[in-house]
Amino acid sequence: MKKIVRILCAAAVAGTLISASAAFAEDPKPTGLNPDDLKKALGMSLYFQGGYTYNGNASTGDVNDLRVFDKKANSFMLDLAEIVFAKDPTANAIGYKIKISAGETAKYIHSTGLVSSAGDDPFDVTEAYVSYLAPLGKGLRFDYGKFVTYNGAEVIEAIDNPNYSRSFLFNYAIPFTHTGLKMSYTFSDAVSASFHVVNGWDNSTDNNNGKTLGLSIGLTPSDKISGTINYMTGPEKTDNTRDNRSLLDLVATIKPVKPLSFILNYDYGQEDHSAPAGGTATWSGIAGIAKYDFNDTYSLSVRGEYFDDKDGVRTLTAQKLTEFTLTPEIRTASGLIVRPEYRHDSSDKQSFDNSTKKSQDTIALGLMYRW
Repeated sequence: MKKIVRILCAAAVAGTLISASAAFAEDPKPTGLNPDDLKKALGMSLYFQGGYTYNGNASTGDVNDLRVFDKKANSFMLDLAEIVFAKDPTANAIGYKIKISAGETAKYIHSTGLVSSAGDDPFDVTEAYVSYLAPLGKGLRFDYGKFVTYNGAEVIEAIDNPNYSRSFLFNYAIPFTHTGLKMSYTFSDAVSASFHVVNGWDNSTDNNNGKTLGLSIGLTPSDKISGTINYMTGPEKTDNTRDNRSLLDLVATIKPVKPLSFILNYDYGQEDHSAPAGGTATWSGIAGIAKYDFNDTYSLSVRGEYFDDKDGVRTLTAQKLTEFTLTPEIRTASGLIVRPEYRHDSSDKQSFDNSTKKSQDTIALGLMYRW
């Protein structure tokens, strides 16, 4: 009997140990954050943009004249690579945004005072600011640092525009970035506004003792119509606080039916004592974009514009420019966006192909991906 009891006890102990071992083996081991969790925790995103632009008229220097971001012709280009960290402010936490850019585009968006070799350095701190949400009404937001402009219908990243190339208005009528303070408030779903006190146009370090003031009013009367009214004014000349540069920028987006959208953009700018004869220099233009989504995969965008650099202060030539751009879009299941593009530029002056032609035609293929 004692022998049987010992056997039963040993079996019980062995069973307990086996059960415990199995239980420990089934317990999940702690793991670190996966890439998507890390991305969400940091507010991180990555962006890539590259392409090729063919210009049969670029006989000298392989340059697409009067282009900024897609300036180089007949060469494969790394347009833009970005890493972004962003977090919106809340009642209990400070927000922030940091955007580091690299590539050909980064050479042309440098702000004065931030990079010593503007135009040559392929790296740029495009945005770097902190945000605070003051407990006033629905929340008065403060952003301090360097941020992209609130003007214009287009942005630096092509993926967020209907077309691959940028309009003349985006290249020449408006600034790219500002450094300073922005205050914004949302009154309702239909009305919002922001006020800006900044160094000026593309200045991280101010070139004079004056400041540029700006006001932006956003209107969304319905889900089919939205628009912004932007205005800014201030001295932009080096060591000169008397002569002001002013800009009125109007943007409207109309979506009459779900797959179709129209974007309209008007700009008028002027600067004191900057015309060749010493008077007020002016520039103005209007652009229109139509985009139609055939389905979740295919879209087509058409852009047309007119830009009058009356005194040559923006393009260095007094001229009237027009352009027509046709951009199909293909969205793949993996998130890659492919945009072939045809564009025709023209001027009333010989501004193309080493100042020998009044027009240029380009064919481009752009690739964009954001993670």
